[in-house]
Amino acid sequence: MTVDTDRIPLKISRYTEGQTTDGYDEYMVPYNEDWVVLDALNYIKDYVDGSLAYRWSCRMGVCGSCGMMINGKPKLTCSAFLSEYYPDPIVVEPLANFRVERDLIVDMDDFIHKLDSVKPWLIEGDSVPPANREYKQTPAQLAKYKQYSMCINCTLCYSACPVASNEPEFVGPAAIALAQRYNLDSRDSGKEQRLDVLMANEGVWDCTFVGECSNVCPKGVDPAAAIQQAKLESALAYAKSLIMPKGNK
Repeated sequence: MTVDTDRIPLKISRYTEGQTTDGYDEYMVPYNEDWVVLDALNYIKDYVDGSLAYRWSCRMGVCGSCGMMINGKPKLTCSAFLSEYYPDPIVVEPLANFRVERDLIVDMDDFIHKLDSVKPWLIEGDSVPPANREYKQTPAQLAKYKQYSMCINCTLCYSACPVASNEPEFVGPAAIALAQRYNLDSRDSGKEQRLDVLMANEGVWDCTFVGECSNVCPKGVDPAAAIQQAKLESALAYAKSLIMPKGNK
């Protein structure tokens, strides 16, 4: 077989709502060592097939919008270099465990709903700073949650998670990691509210600790560790509720 040293094949999943079968289109794109898969997709969109649909924004691994399955693994296309696969074909598919809307675009509504359910924002308690003053926080207090604050909501972890593929109601790795980000924040008082979601049947106890969520995370967030922490906290909260039911002092 003759290898075209100047080009690399991309086999891309194509889908339009109403189709009954999956389909793939194959394109030959220029091979450049400094190109990433997103560059190849943009080349196809600009010069070969303008109907190709996919999401992207920053091209810097920050926005999280260009996540796709590349040769069966969830990755950010802006961080996957063609040189990692050359000269073999690259298969690009929409993220697994999500409903496909068009080609490589998936419906994120379910994830947004799960994220919203864990209240990923600071909830004020009784001890608020004086007017026009900021909350003070030590470096040690920041260090407790900083790793989990690096999540960019790319949802690669959901595509890698075997529980998410079998249990659609599972709150999921990113949402739980972000719940922990705020639970560990010294300025937050919403831990009890989030525990109601985390302790539910579709919360942390659905996780079987495979750890693939942490393996594919492009930011080193380690959602698997966050889930284990949340499991411990939820177990302690349950034990405490048996000893001191709500309403008792």
